[in-house]
Amino acid sequence: MHPRAGQKALPEDLVDVDALLDAYYDLHPDASDPEQAVSFGTSGHRGSSLDTKFNEDHIAATTQAIVEYRAGQGIRGPLFIGRDTHALSRPAFDTALEVLAGNDVSAQVDTMDGYTPTPAVSHAILVHNRSRSANDPGRADGIVVTPSHNPPRDGGFKYNPPHGGPADSDATTWIADRANELLTDRLRGVRRHGRQKALQDAGRYDYLHTYVQDLTNVVDIEAIRRAGVRIGADPLGGAAVDYWAEIGELHDLDLTVVNPEVDPQWSFMTLDRDGKIRMDCSSPWAMASLLEKRSEFDIATGNDPDSDRHGIVTPDGGLMNPNHYLATAIKYLFAHRPSWPAGAKVGKTVVSSSLIDRVVGSLGRDLYEVPVGFKWFVPGLIDSSVGFGGEESAGASFLRHDGSVWTTDKDGIILALLASEMLAVTGRSPSALHAELIEEFGSSAYARLDAPADRAQKAKLKALSPDQVTATELAGEPIVSAITEAPSGGAIGGLKVSTESAWFAARPSGTEDVYKIYAESFRGEEHLGEVQEAAKSLVDGVLAD
Repeated sequence: MHPRAGQKALPEDLVDVDALLDAYYDLHPDASDPEQAVSFGTSGHRGSSLDTKFNEDHIAATTQAIVEYRAGQGIRGPLFIGRDTHALSRPAFDTALEVLAGNDVSAQVDTMDGYTPTPAVSHAILVHNRSRSANDPGRADGIVVTPSHNPPRDGGFKYNPPHGGPADSDATTWIADRANELLTDRLRGVRRHGRQKALQDAGRYDYLHTYVQDLTNVVDIEAIRRAGVRIGADPLGGAAVDYWAEIGELHDLDLTVVNPEVDPQWSFMTLDRDGKIRMDCSSPWAMASLLEKRSEFDIATGNDPDSDRHGIVTPDGGLMNPNHYLATAIKYLFAHRPSWPAGAKVGKTVVSSSLIDRVVGSLGRDLYEVPVGFKWFVPGLIDSSVGFGGEESAGASFLRHDGSVWTTDKDGIILALLASEMLAVTGRSPSALHAELIEEFGSSAYARLDAPADRAQKAKLKALSPDQVTATELAGEPIVSAITEAPSGGAIGGLKVSTESAWFAARPSGTEDVYKIYAESFRGEEHLGEVQEAAKSLVDGVLAD
């Protein structure tokens, strides 16, 4: 751990914003270099302009590719576009608008030229498409300019098709391949207008009020108001800053925006575990400032810059582990949403806690376990066959009160508000409700660590088959399963090995030369360490063959 983890950033920790913006326009990527090509991970194309990974050429080419993709899919409706508060988000947003205007695509920008959370874009797409058929040419789609919780030096760009959620790999592969063709051809196929004309051509959409006014249809706002829950909401300098202020005012809640400051350097942040500025609302080091104020509120919450993640802080429990909160939210929601379909499943990723499995079993519901990536929950949320979908990285969404779809992308705002609803309705904090789950199902130790792996090793890990696992035991227990596909379908992109009381999953990182080991044990921290060591040994042995 970095010696200053959890301490406020110093001047030497801050990014040079001018250099970042200059590099966005001045550096030109070499598409033949995989490190500089357009590449979509689980959350779009990300990187820093300083590393020639996120520059104007990337965004111009990617936007043109999106234009051509949507045309090929018969999508001719508006395109909803939003941006977060990262320094590179504004120039990338402007570049995208120029290309959209040059291709006569009706881009819908925020009425007040404000920041737009990811869930507000997903919500806008779904509201527009609500009564439209799957082949209606008037369908809308969207772009969100954000690298999520990544450090201030990064930029990000992701595409959401008409279903409102993250694009699947078929779409992102086509878009990335076409974007790299355009880069190789020096952008000759890119059509764009000047910035002034692009802004004039763009339509205006009131993302903030449309989203905030609709919140009563997904969260019991009235219960929160009646109970007088004291809420402290920290946007962590992100796109939710005006949303939280409006939520408090419009719905007459006892809500304080803990820190309304927006600063592209994030100079007010405390350093994460590794000493970097990272707006990760599930990290106790990044959330240290809010944790100091936890006694001032009944519920305190944090969001990352595009507000698709949530962090829940209670006076009695501090910052909740994301897995603990997901399990608690599931238990509560399926007991307090009587209009949800009786057969609605509970969605989780293969690297989320097995506590969720135990909770779901007690509810008599079916578990829908998928690979990493929120895109896997989209079809189920759309048709209401999945009532809740959540990821261990503190991202989730759930259905409206009436059982219809709310968003098909992660929504950190409603998950944060849900914590206050739980307290208002049950009289107990989410931390106290989680303690009740522990009494019923047992306590688990969960952690994630990284291990070195080069590009070839990561490719080998991604292509593993269960037959390559010859071990019969894991940390003293018989192995009961070894899978490379999720129980509900889809390749994990790695390996998951389980015993009666523990499991680990190993997946290659999409952005760094490491692989990630997720592990959990219901036999305590010491056994978790044994599982992690055994996992690393097992995976390293397979990679060495």
